[in-house]
Amino acid sequence: MQLYHHPYSLDSQKVRLALEEEGIDYTSYHVNPITGKNMDASFFRTNPTAKLPVFQNGAHIIFNTIEIIQYIERIVAVSSGSGDTNLSGPRVLEWMQKVQEWDPKYFTLAHVPEKHRLSVTKFIRRVLVARMAECPDLASAYHRKLRDLYETEEKLKNPDIIRMSEEALVSLLDDVESSLAETKYLAGEVFTMADVMIVPVLARIFLLNLEEEYIYTRPNICQYWDTVRHRPSYKKVIGKYFDGWRKHKTLIKTWCFVQIRSLLRKY
Repeated sequence: MQLYHHPYSLDSQKVRLALEEEGIDYTSYHVNPITGKNMDASFFRTNPTAKLPVFQNGAHIIFNTIEIIQYIERIVAVSSGSGDTNLSGPRVLEWMQKVQEWDPKYFTLAHVPEKHRLSVTKFIRRVLVARMAECPDLASAYHRKLRDLYETEEKLKNPDIIRMSEEALVSLLDDVESSLAETKYLAGEVFTMADVMIVPVLARIFLLNLEEEYIYTRPNICQYWDTVRHRPSYKKVIGKYFDGWRKHKTLIKTWCFVQIRSLLRKY
């Protein structure tokens, strides 16, 4: 089994947490979207959306985050000899879908310093143009991605879109806060795939230094966050890259890569 992912990708974090929690062995391939590696022809031919993660088991390839996690659960069930091939109950699935409905893209980009965001966007646009020249057969697909970049920048100028993204996050967190008032974890007294889905959302908030507004004002989430950060899966998937000084190391390394490649015009 192979997983194409990156620590920056929120959906990648969800899938990796599931793999670690279930103890599944897999081959890890880092594909950095900020440096445009997801636009390389070898990856792009497999997944023209260029989105992460991509899970592959033999000829079976899955792009949808929840479908990947459910596939992982079925693998565990079959391996254990259990007759139940769908371990997540209705409440867990409901939470998984609710969390996945929130798109973090505009919320995240709106809180990234504009000069950094535009610099990365400019770099990726040049990567796309370079890939069009290298792979004419993929030119139309690359052109769609290029158009998406321009559309994203335009939407970021619309305060209503940012506001709706923030309101959707607040609504989600309020629901999580209410649920955690009754149970230790999101869907009950044990850690489930519902928690696998929400933990990266909280990690994204901390990465953006917005915990005072979104986490610390919610005491149940605050306590929950302190608990889940001590899990081995969190430390391996997220903490290894973003806790404390590691966050600066991870971000600076990528930023330097983009700047050097832009200076050398190597796309």
